[in-house]
Amino acid sequence: MKFLKKALKFIVVILALTVAILYVTDTDYLIKAVRTIYLKGHTTAYLEDYKEFDNQTINASDNPQSWPNHANYNSVEETKTLSELHKSSGTVAYVIIKNDSIWFENYYDGFNEDSKSNSFSMAKSYISGLMQKAIQDGFIKSLEQPVCDFLPEFCDGKAAKMKVGDLSSMSSGTNWDEAYYSPLSITTRAYFDDDLAKVMNGLKMETDPGQSFKYASGDTQMLAMVIEKASGKKIYDYFEESFWKPLGAENETLWQVDSEGHDLVKAYCCIASNAKDFARYGRLFKDHGKWNGKQILDSTFIAKSVKPRFSDGEMYGYGWWLAKFNEKEIFYMRGHLGQLVIVIPEDNLIVIRLGHGITKGIDDAHSPDFYTFIDEAYEMLEK
Repeated sequence: MKFLKKALKFIVVILALTVAILYVTDTDYLIKAVRTIYLKGHTTAYLEDYKEFDNQTINASDNPQSWPNHANYNSVEETKTLSELHKSSGTVAYVIIKNDSIWFENYYDGFNEDSKSNSFSMAKSYISGLMQKAIQDGFIKSLEQPVCDFLPEFCDGKAAKMKVGDLSSMSSGTNWDEAYYSPLSITTRAYFDDDLAKVMNGLKMETDPGQSFKYASGDTQMLAMVIEKASGKKIYDYFEESFWKPLGAENETLWQVDSEGHDLVKAYCCIASNAKDFARYGRLFKDHGKWNGKQILDSTFIAKSVKPRFSDGEMYGYGWWLAKFNEKEIFYMRGHLGQLVIVIPEDNLIVIRLGHGITKGIDDAHSPDFYTFIDEAYEMLEK
């Protein structure tokens, strides 16, 4: 009994010292990481982790618009290759939208058409669109307006050259380190810290901005802070009034915030929604910024968004990933663990895949699974 008491006391002392060290070294965000992710058996953010964080609710549209079913709705079964990939990668939703109608849909692992799952970095595409909306609304002058006009922490040296458009095209020049699995990376800190603005304002400049592509979630987070400062609106409110409701979303959604006290959205990630509501934004860009005949976003910006800005970043535009498949131009929303809204305008086709994981590519900017999800969709369409 004495041994147990001593052991328990020792454990308590060690835990107390560990917590103290975390606070002294400004790594106390790891306590939240352990509680929400690591103790649940995960090594990084996972599909339903939004349940463990503070969220703001974004209401469904006042005029919800269901996707119509195609005349050939679910008339073809999945290919064997696709079925095996879904199983091995943990797909939870796979939807093919042809000519703005649901041609095929299936859900897995207990999920259904209304189930929420984490968008992860697909949210970046929305933030880039909100930047353009803020320009159209007169809150931001143009892509060329200095970030310094909104974020005073970025007014010195190289940072003074940073433009709003640099944040959308991933060329801020900051020292952001995109490392998901390192508990000490700024990416991990940003995901768990209760004061995200403080984390962002601590970024340093590494190169001149606007010169080359470097994928950095921090760029999108800074862009959201710019939009909030410029518009005077919370990102989740601006998103609801600009896109979620006008595009006829059928379900309310959630957007993670750093904490109730600071209430800053994790703008580079973390919208909890479903495949068919995510797909609406893809359709908006496919249709050059129009939704049911109404111009929501400027078509010139749409065209600019889906073209590369830099020669060393041909896979990225302004908030959108870019690719080619059988000589067809593709742009798509992409998130951690293989969240995909793939738009192929030439064939009026949208393919959505949500899931627990995806195979990582070695020499390509795009996962090999990305191509398989497209290839098998065409295989099914041709049957």
